[in-house]
Amino acid sequence: SFEVNEGVSVAIIGSSGSGKSTVLRCINRLIEPTEGVVRLRGDHINTDAIIPTRYLNTTEPEELGPHCFEGLDSTLAEQIAPGDIVVAGLNFGYGSSREHAPLAMLGLGVSCVIARSFGQIFYRNSFNRGLPLLETDAVDKVKTGDLLRVDLAAGEVENERTGRRFTTSLIPPFMREIVNSGGLIPYVLDTAADKDPT
Repeated sequence: SFEVNEGVSVAIIGSSGSGKSTVLRCINRLIEPTEGVVRLRGDHINTDAIIPTRYLNTTEPEELGPHCFEGLDSTLAEQIAPGDIVVAGLNFGYGSSREHAPLAMLGLGVSCVIARSFGQIFYRNSFNRGLPLLETDAVDKVKTGDLLRVDLAAGEVENERTGRRFTTSLIPPFMREIVNSGGLIPYVLDTAADKDPT
């Protein structure tokens, strides 16, 4: 059984190859219950689509959040509720090396991203900023409105509508610690404080 303490409604984005939007509601054990539905199409969503370059004059998540995914749909940010999970297809987040894309999603309260694959720099930046990412080929095994139960530690997802489960990539323990600390810098500060004999 999954160790899920808190429920959250989750938005799912993308369906590889089908050209159709995939929208899901999910539960993540770390986030308070919320509701939200998001629709988005296609694979290869780059960082400029996640947050347009005209908003890169700030790194404040709360300022970036309202413009998140504006390059794809100007109304999409309004549909995403805190705690939502974004699910995408191939190569999500490729492009710019700037950290604004994960910051924008964090500004909306996105708790996790599940995709077939990620851009390498986006993958690193997301964990550095405390946004967990999971990879799986099973994103087509869900339908709009499904309720998922996600166990980040075990890399397992349960579809409560169908009862089916699928696995995702595992997040190494030290990277989960970075996420739980809120990012790399807080993690380093916490670790240094724990080692400080004073």
